Amino acid sequence: MSKRTTEDMDISDFKVPKAPFGQPQEKIKSIKELEGIGDFEDPWEDEYETESEEEVVEEENNEDKEGDEMDVEETEELQVYLPGQELQNDEVLEADQSAYEMLHSMNVRWPCLSFDILWDNLGEDRKMYPATTYIVAGTQADKPKNNELIIMKMSQLHRTQNDDDLNDSDKESVDSNNEKLDEDPILEEKSLKHYGGVNRVRVTPQKDLQIAASWADTGKVHIWDLSPVVKALDTKGYQISQKSSKPLYTIESHSTEGFAMDWSGTVPGRLITGDNHTHIYLTTKTQSNFTADRIPFVGHSSSVEDLQWSPTEKNVFASASADQTIRIWDTRSKKKEVLCVKAHDADVNVITWNRKVDYLLASGSDDGVISIWDLRTFVNKETKPSPVANFKWHSAPITSIEWHPTEESVFGASGADDQISIWDLSVEHDPEENSDKIIGKSGVEVPPQLLFVHQVKCCKKSLVWNNLQSNIVIID
Repeated sequence: MSKRTTEDMDISDFKVPKAPFGQPQEKIKSIKELEGIGDFEDPWEDEYETESEEEVVEEENNEDKEGDEMDVEETEELQVYLPGQELQNDEVLEADQSAYEMLHSMNVRWPCLSFDILWDNLGEDRKMYPATTYIVAGTQADKPKNNELIIMKMSQLHRTQNDDDLNDSDKESVDSNNEKLDEDPILEEKSLKHYGGVNRVRVTPQKDLQIAASWADTGKVHIWDLSPVVKALDTKGYQISQKSSKPLYTIESHSTEGFAMDWSGTVPGRLITGDNHTHIYLTTKTQSNFTADRIPFVGHSSSVEDLQWSPTEKNVFASASADQTIRIWDTRSKKKEVLCVKAHDADVNVITWNRKVDYLLASGSDDGVISIWDLRTFVNKETKPSPVANFKWHSAPITSIEWHPTEESVFGASGADDQISIWDLSVEHDPEENSDKIIGKSGVEVPPQLLFVHQVKCCKKSLVWNNLQSNIVIID
């Protein structure tokens, strides 16, 4: 897969999918209907005749009037938009707010290829509103010296106003929490200088640490302690020292840039990084600092696109490559992978290892295919395992994929086709309900496992579930 490019964009959309896919998710509205309407004007005002107009019109048949009214109602009826349907020149997509419990967006100074969520001390698995989230993102500026790591605190993230969709219990919850829907959120940010564009940024999964690694397009990987920056966001007047503004450690083992990177969840401070020249390096935290290995893991014949540590085995990790393979490695053997599977007919861009079911791994490829793998079928090098599920919904490369932090059968994916898709593998195909499948005008068939689709032009590179607020997903 070639290096991913950026555009001027919103870095993040905060989404809490609320309605299943069958409910209207997008409204199609004519551009002409959206133009020339004042803040307090009724966009449908011209459809009704005034009393004076009725007086000069000859009496019409009542049946004809009723038929005309029905035609107007039919043309105004909202439609469920499915990817693949062509829009008319005067039509645009409008999000149906009732499909979201919360939806916010924001802009930053420079485009960003990657971001991750920082741990905080506000509690785990929280679901109360307004929400607060901390993230770190890396920029792609016009000049190497202008790049930054941006650490952001987003607070007062209220639920989306949709009075008609609130049931009695929801209204009581809003009242009891003294919550004001649709109030403006608050964004606070601090930045650290970062020489070179940031290809990817990852935060260590250990809850008591705020350590992050950034993959620079200079070929270096920097490790940062972001806790002083977070403290500065939370404490008025707190100054970040010059020492805290610099990396803790810089990995210089790679001869070129890369994108693949993952922190171990079983061994604190253990980091693997993969580059565009097929090499994978291991870096380990010591008592005083970090130590980077000089001998790489070798085996891939093309660029390493993604890496994932096993959630249970401390010495095992998986890699995805543009050579169309997924490989399983043991850190005690660098000369050769333990297992290798030709996973796709195109570059394997992304992989994600299920944290709840440790034998499930999902992958996404350059041709838009999502595959689910049972690692128990990866018995030996002679076997040719097949995925337990394949989904060809996206029409462009899969750019990120991630399992839900608490729901073992749910995952999300983003694609270069401007789609964010949410899936649930526990939903099974029912032949008796085959006739009820949603079919778009262009013949698009919706898989039963597809729960939700969010369409957005600007944000299609990264999707991250919030481990602390599992009903929130953030995209850029």
